[in-house]
Formats: sequence, structure tokens, C-alpha cells
Amino acid sequence: MDGIAIRRLDSRDVAPMRGVLDMFGREFGDVPTYSHAQPDADYLGRLLDDPRFIALGAFDGETAVGGLAAYVLPKFEQARSEIYLYDLAVAGTHRRRGIATGLIGLLKRVAREIGAY
Repeated sequence: MDGIAIRRLDSRDVAPMRGVLDMFGREFGDVPTYSHAQPDADYLGRLLDDPRFIALGAFDGETAVGGLAAYVLPKFEQARSEIYLYDLAVAGTHRRRGIATGLIGLLKRVAREIGAY
């Protein structure tokens, strides 16, 4: 994973989040959904700061080469929250380098920090 930085995104990361969205669109073969009608910067900033949403990005320099989107869900059967992994992708050019493993590892650390399963 040399040269790849993996981190959690927040409201200061609207532009990097757009890069993650574009990468999702390319890798999922659904550019219209992920790139053509992205929310405005205010919406994305609020979402990135929402404690119920987790966005992680993997970057090769400024280029998004991996991403993960997850939600914190309060459970009904027990007084706890669980993490729901919604989207995970790595650019084809950067696969087999441990990026997905790194993203999931960071998600596990975030879950522990917030007391979620």
C-alpha cells in the first residue's frame, strides 16, 4: 500500500468526497448515479459531519483510488449500534495492494471508537 493514504473524511473534505463518488461510479459501472447529480457542497459537508455516516477514502496523492461508505444504525433488539457497510470499491488500477483491507481496518477502528459493533 506504498504511497496510499487512508483516512476518514469530514466536512473539510467535500472535494475528496467528490473524487470518491466519481471513483465509485466508474468502478460500479454507474457514473450517472454517482457523478451526474452529486449533492451541493453544503449537503455533502453536513453529511460528512453527521455522526451516523462514515466516509473513508484511500488516496494516491490527490486521486481517490478507494472508498467506503457506511452508516451507524441503532438496533432495536439491543441497546447498541452496528455499522452497516454500504459501498466499498477500489480502483481497478490499484487492486491487490491491501487498500480494501486498509479501509475495513480503519472502519473497525472507527466502530470501536464510537462504541458500535
